[in-house]
Amino acid sequence: MVKKKKTRTPRGFKPEGFQGFKNKCRSKFELRIGKQLFKQKVPFEYEKLKLKFQQPSKNRTYTPDFILPNGIIIEAKGRLTVKGRQKHGWVKDQHPDLDIRFVFQRSKNPIYKGSKTTYADWADKNGFKWAEKRIPTSWLKEPKKNIALREKVRRKN
Repeated sequence: MVKKKKTRTPRGFKPEGFQGFKNKCRSKFELRIGKQLFKQKVPFEYEKLKLKFQQPSKNRTYTPDFILPNGIIIEAKGRLTVKGRQKHGWVKDQHPDLDIRFVFQRSKNPIYKGSKTTYADWADKNGFKWAEKRIPTSWLKEPKKNIALREKVRRKN
């Protein structure tokens, strides 16, 4: 009989560990970001919030990819579509006190074919902090924000 090797999970991480997280991911890039956080033993929540926002003439919700313990919201983007850019503009306008940041798979991608504007240019122009491929360690070490996320969001059950 072979004994299973026990794996250690970081504090605050769900009991299902990395395998449970892996089964919930919507993309390989989000999985890579989660793996980085898991390896660095940074507790995080994955798609646990729903932020209400209004698209002109429609009520919508936005579910951030990752929420760090310090209150920083991370959006992992492989592809940044027109609808995605509009949505993030509306969310930022309606929730200016939230710290939403992007991790782009490739920040030099043009926002559309033939455009000179890159994902990084768009983020800079719209006041979003961004990184490429990995969450910078400095973001993980930033002090906790004084934002009451619970007032802003409705938690998923």
